[in-house]
Amino acid sequence: MAVTIGTSEAIEAGLTEVSALDVFSDAAEPSIQTDRAWFVLHTRSRQEKALAEQLQNFSIEHFLPLVQIERRYGHRVRIVEKPLFPSYLFMHGSREDRAQAMTTNRIANVLDVPDQQMLVRELKQIQAAISSGVPLDPYAYLHVGHWVRVRSGPLMGLEGRVEDRRKAHRLVLQVQVLGQATSLEIDADLLEPMD
Repeated sequence: MAVTIGTSEAIEAGLTEVSALDVFSDAAEPSIQTDRAWFVLHTRSRQEKALAEQLQNFSIEHFLPLVQIERRYGHRVRIVEKPLFPSYLFMHGSREDRAQAMTTNRIANVLDVPDQQMLVRELKQIQAAISSGVPLDPYAYLHVGHWVRVRSGPLMGLEGRVEDRRKAHRLVLQVQVLGQATSLEIDADLLEPMD
């Protein structure tokens, strides 16, 4: 049983949209007798939907929360579906399922989840928020003082420090030039944290 929440594309592609609560109920009380667990799959860049489709083909349970985002391309506006957590997908399965998922070559890393019950509670909350139709805004978890790089657009490659968070999607980026600072507002989804 696979779950891809919040996507009409999944239904059109023949994927079964199931209540996430059904998927989470088996994992809500992890048993000592079961070898199934939740894993967080850190995907390669922009591979979440393709990985979800492959996991569906393998009959491996997974949860990929998707949200609809408005994108502007010049004067055109398009609604696109984006993963709520870019580069992450949640998988429920055995160690063998994990090994099979790794054969897709779409996974950069697999994170073990030490507190299974906490993850299930958090995913249930995410699923409930998406199902309610409340708009959710995915953005990198950036703090004031975080060093970031602009990953696309005309300012691609620019590096700076987050100075302030003014609005839901806007950040003020501080850039050091000749020992002085200047700031600009930029969409949070254009930024990536620097390691």
